[in-house]
Amino acid sequence: MTIPFLDLRAGLDECREELDEAWRRVLDRGHLILGSELEAFEEEFAGYCGASHSVGVGNGMDALTLTLRALEIGPGDEVVVPSHTFIATWLAVSAVGAVPVPAEPHPGTMQVDPAAIGAALTPRTRAIIPVHLYGHPADMEAIGRLAARHNLHVIEDAAQAHGARLGGRRVGSLGSTAACFSFYPAKNLGALGDGGAIVTDDADLATKLRLLRNYGSPRKYDHPVAGTNSRLDELQAALLRVRLRRLEAENERRRALAARYTERLSGVDGVLTPIVAAAVEPVWHLYVIRSRHRDELAAALRARDIHTQVHYPCPCHLQGAYAELGHRPGSLPIAEELARSVLSLPFWPQMPDSAIDRVADAVRQCASSLATADQIGE
Repeated sequence: MTIPFLDLRAGLDECREELDEAWRRVLDRGHLILGSELEAFEEEFAGYCGASHSVGVGNGMDALTLTLRALEIGPGDEVVVPSHTFIATWLAVSAVGAVPVPAEPHPGTMQVDPAAIGAALTPRTRAIIPVHLYGHPADMEAIGRLAARHNLHVIEDAAQAHGARLGGRRVGSLGSTAACFSFYPAKNLGALGDGGAIVTDDADLATKLRLLRNYGSPRKYDHPVAGTNSRLDELQAALLRVRLRRLEAENERRRALAARYTERLSGVDGVLTPIVAAAVEPVWHLYVIRSRHRDELAAALRARDIHTQVHYPCPCHLQGAYAELGHRPGSLPIAEELARSVLSLPFWPQMPDSAIDRVADAVRQCASSLATADQIGE
């Protein structure tokens, strides 16, 4: 029996009746854009995150881009971003004409290293975008102190971390200027299409964001600023309200599954399991191991009908999109080493314990074979 990397239908099946009721409610009202479902979801999501305001937008990258625009960050400015992340974080900075400046991750947690952020700052730096990668919060306390000393904005990229906590507080309430979320279907809080949101305690920033997402318009045919079209629609908002009610239970199940993986993979030769920092409660968007035989291990698992993925096989600084920045292979060695060694194992909240055990047993067996082959080769 094949174990997929992700089974989205399992989560949808659990709440199908509630989802059916939600979309019927939207159809019956006939109001599809900027209506009561979005208002309700924004209020509920802000409350969940512990923030004062939430602004629904078209997707996670738009959430980052519009936040940068609202903060008037643009050409001539620099924004520090992680070297190890999905490219959307970098692309949002480029979209406003600013320059993404990479900072290396901590080699243990794989989260952006505050010391590396400090080394990347220049007089042109306007903001820091820490990414809560894989559902593990970055070191926001250290990043916040650094930002305060240099009068910088902190924008959390929380696209993978809905509900994650640091020191008992959820991401989005950790003292940043704003936090940006994606509701891409595979996220912990996933829509049935694209979607995103920004949460903030800054009422003026929230007002600017609402203008920017809707053509720069507070009312029809009145456009005091040049905005864009990036609105979380009523249908997705209604569906997200259903899924938000289940998020805490699903995150708890993710924690249990991650603990099961870690227990069964402990001591496996040549495999590093995830490291969790002190005071952190991850939500385990992904369960990511590391192996210097990553490609061989993935192929061996695939031969056993176990599907894995690599997040992310080519670092942003080596993508063609950023060739003009002049980064060369070897310039960001920690990110490059992670790109060669990380492997995401099958993981979703409805995954049976038996499937976790089967994957873990296969990893143990395949890794042992690869380690033995290494010793023979020596």
